[in-house]
Amino acid sequence: MTTGPAVRGTVRTYHEARFLGDVATAAAQIGDGFRFRSPFVTSDSATGHLDGLDGLLSIVTGVDLVSELYGDAEATLVYDVHTASPVGTQRTAEHFRLADGRITSILLIFDGAPWQALMAAVGPSPAATGA
Repeated sequence: MTTGPAVRGTVRTYHEARFLGDVATAAAQIGDGFRFRSPFVTSDSATGHLDGLDGLLSIVTGVDLVSELYGDAEATLVYDVHTASPVGTQRTAEHFRLADGRITSILLIFDGAPWQALMAAVGPSPAATGA
């Protein structure tokens, strides 16, 4: 069984790696049977949900963690993503499920409306289209 401190270590490693653009380290935290869901991306690949990360990070100016909640096999992070875009600051919640010390699912929750014009301008990512 995964314990709270182990869950915290895995989730924080993933979160920090993702916002540093370190896809290899983020993907190393992903376990078997992984599923990712967000307003714009659905993926069952350990790295598919990270497609387009460079584009996102090119407009991110900072990330402030608001809250962290950890259980034996789950975690929720609430954070603000600050961007140099018309979106401005995006409040985001991310729920993780873990098994055997690895992340098996992520549900990313945010208001997608402010992003629609920006997403339309860049086109769909391969992960969003199921490619």
